Amino acid sequence: MKKALLIACISTVVLSCGSSKKITNLEEKNKYIQDLLNTCAVKLNLTLEEYNALSEKFKEVSQNNQPQTTSLDIMNSESAADFEKLLEGIREDRLKSTDPKNYNRNDSIASTLVTDLRKSIGESKEIEINVDKDVVFISISDKLLFGSGSYVISDGARDLLGKVASIINGKPDFECMVEGHTDNVPLKSNGIILDNWDLSVKRSTAIVRALIYEFKVSPKQLIASGRGEFMPVVENTTPENRSANRRARIMIMPKISQFYKTIEKK
Repeated sequence: MKKALLIACISTVVLSCGSSKKITNLEEKNKYIQDLLNTCAVKLNLTLEEYNALSEKFKEVSQNNQPQTTSLDIMNSESAADFEKLLEGIREDRLKSTDPKNYNRNDSIASTLVTDLRKSIGESKEIEINVDKDVVFISISDKLLFGSGSYVISDGARDLLGKVASIINGKPDFECMVEGHTDNVPLKSNGIILDNWDLSVKRSTAIVRALIYEFKVSPKQLIASGRGEFMPVVENTTPENRSANRRARIMIMPKISQFYKTIEKK
């Protein structure tokens, strides 16, 4: 009987010790899990704070990137003052350019150029010379300059270009723009000339080269451009109209580079 009681007591103690160890292990695991949860909570809070800060920054940048009603709103006082000086300088240049004295002077020079050209070139139905404000326009039919579909200058046109060159050479402060124009009849590419626009450019550069290499016009005074079929003087509805649209236009005008230099300095 005593042995049985002793065995029962020992079993109770053993079972009790085993349960205590399990409880201790569970408590340690629970503490470890709680620590992990606390760490995650801290990291989550930090992430939320960073997210909110970035959201506010994004709103601020978005607002700053919206179109402004005036460029002066984003300038400091010094930059705004410089900008106002620039605007004032532009206004003064505009007033000078529209001043009657200056206008009459430029118009007088252009009129003199027209008179000299008409005397030198003479009257011709294939050549039109006129003036608009201070720009002289010389429109020359392609019949006098080139063969059909060609950009090789004819021998008969060289005398005419020589007379134009003498006027340009006498005005070193003027620029000369040469424009090529065609009709709207599609040009079949031959591998060298691609289309009407290409032909208009090649004709323009051919005239420019002749002015430079044969008549000693300064390259700095010359501008070459091609307009193709896109600036007709009349509708391309008849052979006569298409002939009128095939032309070279030479414009002699005061240099505008000085105006740009004035703006850059200011």
